[in-house]
Amino acid sequence: MVRNATKFYYPIRQAITSILPLVDEFVVALGDCDPDDHTLEEIESIGSDKIRIIHTVWDLEKYPRGMEHAHQTDIAREACTGDWLFYVQSDEVVHEDDLPRIRQRCEELLDEPSVEGLLFKYRHFWGDYDHHITSHAWYANEIRIIRNDKDIHSWESAQSFRRIPGFDGLHYRQKEGTYKLKVARVDAHIYHYGWVRPPQYMQKKRRAFEVIHQGRDRAEQYFREEEDTFDFGNLSQLTIFRDTHPAVMQEKIRAFNWADQLERNRPRPAKHKHERLKYRVLTFIEQHFFGGRQLFSFKNYHLTRT
Repeated sequence: MVRNATKFYYPIRQAITSILPLVDEFVVALGDCDPDDHTLEEIESIGSDKIRIIHTVWDLEKYPRGMEHAHQTDIAREACTGDWLFYVQSDEVVHEDDLPRIRQRCEELLDEPSVEGLLFKYRHFWGDYDHHITSHAWYANEIRIIRNDKDIHSWESAQSFRRIPGFDGLHYRQKEGTYKLKVARVDAHIYHYGWVRPPQYMQKKRRAFEVIHQGRDRAEQYFREEEDTFDFGNLSQLTIFRDTHPAVMQEKIRAFNWADQLERNRPRPAKHKHERLKYRVLTFIEQHFFGGRQLFSFKNYHLTRT
């Protein structure tokens, strides 16, 4: 699901093309984009007959608090065929080296009905393409492949999925009567580029995100005293990325031109979540004494031993 991808610097073309070699079809729920956005043209430029676009209209009054994201995800999900459904968000990309392992995992678990989804590892990039976040404050894993089951729905603001028998199609944030999926691990990463944007685009995206989750009035109040560009903070505290990015990202990486806007050397009114002392201490303990396993974190799944 996507709306206003080019307007807010989402790597939508890269997200789609990264898994095109793996899938039989790719369904896009394309929302009612603003006049200055060119998401449709960006998707059509891929030129693949695997891609099917469903044009939709977002209703933030009917689906408040980010639930329109889940509703739009369900629109795409319901239009899919096949046994497994691979969900990528508009800022998520898969490395080509991982595709064979993903295919193999889907094949070997196809006849294991107890496994309802596959759990991916995450790499969260921040500010630029050279830094990623290793922090208790960020989710380390998430479900991105699910079975094509009518009772499995997108949940909350579309970060994950749950089994919701008899779902009313409205209350995506409900907890009662929902069930965490039983999932197996897959040895593959999702490369998350949602926080890699020029600072002015990052701030525009945050404003739009706040409108979707809190409504226009509260969003305007929240951003009243903020600047027009986002402050990424001190990148020197982050993990240096020394591996390779997905090949489809090379065009975006070559277009990187905001390095001089990242380090501002001035105080900020509040620390980013991963900069706070509590999370830095927790992260140190997890990384040095528990092999990187997150302690006390919320997990929206039941991990099987398969």
